[in-house]
Amino acid sequence: MKFKSLLLALAFVPAALVAAERNDVPSCYAQTKIEQFRSAPSGRMLTVVVDQTTPLTQDLQKTAWGHIKRFLQPGDKLRLYSFSAYLDGHYTRLQFAGELEKPIDPAVLGDVPMMASRKFDSCMKGQSSAFYQRFGKAFANAMGKSSSDIPRSEILFSLKSISDDLKSAEGVNENVILLMSDMLEYSDFGSFYSNNGIREINPQVELAKVEKQNLLADFGGARVYVHGAAFVPTQIKNGYRSGKMIQNLEGFWSQYFAKSNAALKGFGNPELTSAVE
Repeated sequence: MKFKSLLLALAFVPAALVAAERNDVPSCYAQTKIEQFRSAPSGRMLTVVVDQTTPLTQDLQKTAWGHIKRFLQPGDKLRLYSFSAYLDGHYTRLQFAGELEKPIDPAVLGDVPMMASRKFDSCMKGQSSAFYQRFGKAFANAMGKSSSDIPRSEILFSLKSISDDLKSAEGVNENVILLMSDMLEYSDFGSFYSNNGIREINPQVELAKVEKQNLLADFGGARVYVHGAAFVPTQIKNGYRSGKMIQNLEGFWSQYFAKSNAALKGFGNPELTSAVE
């Protein structure tokens, strides 16, 4: 069966018959029935999280895409979540989940039947393009629905939900998160906005509110990179961001992630300039 045919067939498979862990890109090992020769995955997973209340510019979206493409290697898993408020069509959703498989280990290649090996090689040539095509469509869809008109962002509730979901990923021992958000309106009880601008905050005071609401998460030691922090669309007045505001904003989120078993490794305000690694 050709790769495109397999994609079409998979779309009509009942959910109960699909493996427990979602994978939107069919496995070439499974297709060619040589799973006993499967190369071990890298153990890495990149999770891209899109806050749909932050309508990032095309340039910022392209920068994020570049970070994603540079990070991914054969054997890695990739997930895409979107969230905003608890509204119809804007709640936390897993938009994409897939794995880029590794080629057959040369040490066992001689044991693989020749016909199966040829079919596998053919499948692998199509897997990478199908992977990025499917992810790209989901990414564009998530970004396309972003709007500053969505009333509230529920970052904390969404991140806690996502952190619980990440624990179910199989064979992952290294989690990396690319969070695309302005990081300003984080729940129904807290916001760093004031009069359509950004207010100065006390990170410790704000974090105490989060702990009181029991909204810390457990990211299992993930490395976190933020892209879009303090982003304010040009049409919004009072959008000035002082260095002190940015410093306090980063301080709050650095402490939040530290208390949520993660490390904030990059904080783009708004553009993330450090490499996602």
